[in-house]
Amino acid sequence: MKKSIAVLALCLATAISSFAQFRWGATAGYNGNNLTFKQDIVSVSSTSGFTAGGIGELMFPGIGFGIDLGLMYNMQGAKVNLGQKKVWSSLGYGNENVTLHSLTIPFHLRFKWTRLNGLEDIIAPLIYGGPEFNIQVAHGKCKAFKYSGDDLSLTVGGGVELKKKWQITGGYSWGMTYALKTKLLDNYSAQSRQWHIRLAYFF
Repeated sequence: MKKSIAVLALCLATAISSFAQFRWGATAGYNGNNLTFKQDIVSVSSTSGFTAGGIGELMFPGIGFGIDLGLMYNMQGAKVNLGQKKVWSSLGYGNENVTLHSLTIPFHLRFKWTRLNGLEDIIAPLIYGGPEFNIQVAHGKCKAFKYSGDDLSLTVGGGVELKKKWQITGGYSWGMTYALKTKLLDNYSAQSRQWHIRLAYFF
């Protein structure tokens, strides 16, 4: 049984590789980060960060559809003014810079315009969307929060591919699960929000 499954998997992988085009690349970009809490108790303001890592693209030629996936370092977070409430100001907390350092695994469906009478060899528009899984590997020093350890986001975006090597994209991510919550008020949790601009180069 195991041998049959292995043979079937090998045949499937061979069929996909012969029909689809797969390539790897490197990507880096700028993030605008924020956190959305369940209740409007204290003010929250955005912070900036960056993303860097590897990206893979699997495209099915002729139809323009494919997927992209990768592994990236991603900086998330926001400034949270805990000093506005006595429950935290009495403990010495003020306008705290809350930072999450995550390994992000994107898995997007994408569509690239590949039938432009040769123009796609120079410039090809693209759109994408899908989930991103964030594994929190570190965080800032603010001890008022406890962190989920991982969270899930939904991302949409678009951009252009230049000369079949460079891709410039911009997108927005909505946190679907909570990224952190306060220790004193258990139900006061937050989801991440992030917009980004990224540059990728494919080998």
